[in-house]
Amino acid sequence: MPILQKIELDTIAIDRIIEMAWEDCTPFDALKFQFGLAEADVKALMKKELKFSSYKLWRKRVEDCKTKHLAKRIEGIDRFKCNRQRAISNNKITKR
Repeated sequence: MPILQKIELDTIAIDRIIEMAWEDCTPFDALKFQFGLAEADVKALMKKELKFSSYKLWRKRVEDCKTKHLAKRIEGIDRFKCNRQRAISNNKITKR
């Protein structure tokens, strides 16, 4: 049974997961640590919550991003949150 069916996520948690998934500096391990969601669960959540075109853009970005997996990260990056992070609310990126 997929974990998404086991864990009930509220709107705030879903928005935060989407926000963290879009960040280049946030690895999937951080999402697993904070929300208990494996990489496959995050992908399923993103597919469910985003428009299909947005999901495709995100997937391409994740595949090309070396910082989404801790094993691929360069040494010296030890944070989960990007210092240039934009706030995301209701699945929309807010302007600065």
